[in-house]
Amino acid sequence: MVDAHRTFVIVGGGLAGAKAAETLRAEGFTGRVILIGDERDHPYERPPLSKGYLAGKDGRDSVFVQKPAWYAGTQVELHLGQTVTAVDRDTHRVLLGDGTSLRYDKLLLATGAEPRRLDIPGTELAGVHHLRRLAHADRLRQVLSALGRDNGHLVIAGAGWIGLEVAAAARGYGAEVTVVEAESTPLHQAIGPELGQLFTELHQDRGVRFHFGARLTEITGQDGMVLAARTDDGEEHPAHDVLAAIGAAPRTALAEAAGLTLAGRSAGGGIAVDASLRTSDPDIYAAGDVAAFPLTAHGAPGGLVVRVEHWANALNGGPAAARAMLGQDVTYDRIPYFFSDQYDLGLEYSGWAPPGSYDQVVVRGDAGKREFIAFWLKDRRVLAGMNVNVWDVTADIQRLIRSGAPQDLDALADPNVPLAALGT
Repeated sequence: MVDAHRTFVIVGGGLAGAKAAETLRAEGFTGRVILIGDERDHPYERPPLSKGYLAGKDGRDSVFVQKPAWYAGTQVELHLGQTVTAVDRDTHRVLLGDGTSLRYDKLLLATGAEPRRLDIPGTELAGVHHLRRLAHADRLRQVLSALGRDNGHLVIAGAGWIGLEVAAAARGYGAEVTVVEAESTPLHQAIGPELGQLFTELHQDRGVRFHFGARLTEITGQDGMVLAARTDDGEEHPAHDVLAAIGAAPRTALAEAAGLTLAGRSAGGGIAVDASLRTSDPDIYAAGDVAAFPLTAHGAPGGLVVRVEHWANALNGGPAAARAMLGQDVTYDRIPYFFSDQYDLGLEYSGWAPPGSYDQVVVRGDAGKREFIAFWLKDRRVLAGMNVNVWDVTADIQRLIRSGAPQDLDALADPNVPLAALGT
């Protein structure tokens, strides 16, 4: 039975919020747990939206964190399809869009991120899409199927992870795909230029066309439907649909209005939190895509604060915040991790090494056969590692990152030298 003397409120119906609620109950919290989500769907995971579900391999039910009955069974109160319009820190209350006011003892903000919009003419046309929510994936899945059936064209703005995964899904349906990217290679901000050509060739081998060094300037249409997409170098690409995959921005408006400290642009924005995921208000925490936290893994640059839009960050950050809300001694020191599936290529990436942070890339294995591990290093110390079609090495890669030890570069590149034998 729930003891109403304490109430923990979670704002955000994604993976971080759902895992926080689950952890509160698993840790024995008997007070009220209230989870508020602005979508009508129960909390779900986002990776399937651009992977298995979008590609038609997995059913819709596969995306949900818990079955609906779980929330009633554990007495987690759901307010779905509701927005939180304000946080009153003085009275410890959150105000909902329907006028409801809920008091909290501890509050978790897991408000996530929202897709960045194309600021060009034509975005009001019916065939312009974003991919962030389950409803977006529902619609896009139908669109890709129709494009494949009718030999239709999809133009994707952005060659990041979402753009490339959607390109792979679209080709799986048989759609024609053109990717427009401002950089000279895909995934520039994620992995730098050194390995970008590999992903160019991967997709070109499957029939994807790339237009690098350009940005969309206009989407043209007729009778409300998309006809073409124009770029700033004068090119025009035929299109029946356009996907904007140019990144996401943290949803910080609620926190900002409440006077919480925000992180700077260099950290990716977001709500600033300490190592226990506590914000500048001792009774408010943040987790998931919206939280900017100190990267404390040994080997990371000193004082580095990052905001990580990865599945694993939501999976692990929600539970960490929940334990901290319960008064446990928590240090959130997970190394950033994500995975991607594109055609027959699967990969896992651990660490944090955006362009400018490393001085060399070392490859172990055969990049030409797309079976290798790449390491990003600074002063011979591993900052990040990506295993491509090579499995069961994540623990060893993360051990090297945590160690911060200078590596023997020849041994690091030699597949005959076990990763477990490398110096730490």
